[in-house]
Amino acid sequence: MKTIKYLIFIILILVIGMAIYIGVQPNTFEVTRSRTIEAPAAVIYNNVIDYKNWAAWSSWVEKDPDLKITYPEQTKGVGGSYSWEDKDGVGTMKTLAVESNKSIEQEMQFADFAPSKVTWSFEPTEDGKTDVSWKMGSDKVPFMLKAFSVMSGGFDDMIGPDFERGLEKLDSIVVSSMKKYTITIEGIKEYGGGFYLYKTTNADNSNIAKKMGENLGSISSFMGAGNIQMTGMPLTVYHDMNNEEGTVIMSNGIPVIEKIDVPKGSDILCGYIPKTKVLKVVLLGNYTNLEEAWNKAMTYVADNNLVPSEIKPFEIYTNDPGLFPNPRDWRTEIYIPIQEITQ
Repeated sequence: MKTIKYLIFIILILVIGMAIYIGVQPNTFEVTRSRTIEAPAAVIYNNVIDYKNWAAWSSWVEKDPDLKITYPEQTKGVGGSYSWEDKDGVGTMKTLAVESNKSIEQEMQFADFAPSKVTWSFEPTEDGKTDVSWKMGSDKVPFMLKAFSVMSGGFDDMIGPDFERGLEKLDSIVVSSMKKYTITIEGIKEYGGGFYLYKTTNADNSNIAKKMGENLGSISSFMGAGNIQMTGMPLTVYHDMNNEEGTVIMSNGIPVIEKIDVPKGSDILCGYIPKTKVLKVVLLGNYTNLEEAWNKAMTYVADNNLVPSEIKPFEIYTNDPGLFPNPRDWRTEIYIPIQEITQ
């Protein structure tokens, strides 16, 4: 009987000791994990800012597929939120403040515990990547949460691995989304034609993007100085394309409403594309896929016995990458003027 009393006494001492140990643990915690992702900050920010995207990369959803998630009417931006329920209770997350493409501040409330502050930061690197930091902390940690933490080896060990896995999955999803593209052959259309200011140069695969940017920049400056309004999106006319050598002779241009008289000797000229029948092909995705899009366009021309006209083929960039940070959303329309259509 005495042995049982001693055992009960020892267990009681251990329980009291553990309770004291848990009670004296800090009332605050902070857990941070970071990852460098090969994507623009805006692309990552746009994914994180909308809670409807979280289920795809959440490590908690991965561990518990039966997790019940509820979305309110607003899930994106300040005031956006969502909630979830699992065997441990009900939780909610709400966005409190944002700095577009730079940071997000959120509040997480789980069960009856005090709210925790969650913050994200997105810092661009010099090589075009983004340092992403995900942090959670609280200055009001209740006893039970301290107990869970102690049993798990501390808050860092309890939360950190889930943050690491979440960032790993976010990385994979974001990078994969940037590689998506579609090529659609829309068939024979009629192009309305019009004037455009242009600058001609030769380029190869290593510098075509740079030269295109320089040319369009020069034209934009010329138009700004002359108060000339653009009437359409930038385009490129291809005078010669050598796929084997990877070289082109091209004119990069911006549409204008009427013929512009340019100063004598200027390297910026005014051209005109007449109204004409064309084969239209649309690339939705990164410009790096244009070679494949052109190959499919030319294959369609050959397979359908279409005869290109003397008007040079061209492409129009119908949306601004500055407004669409994810390359999967870039839209390019390819036009091959057709002289004759053989049924």
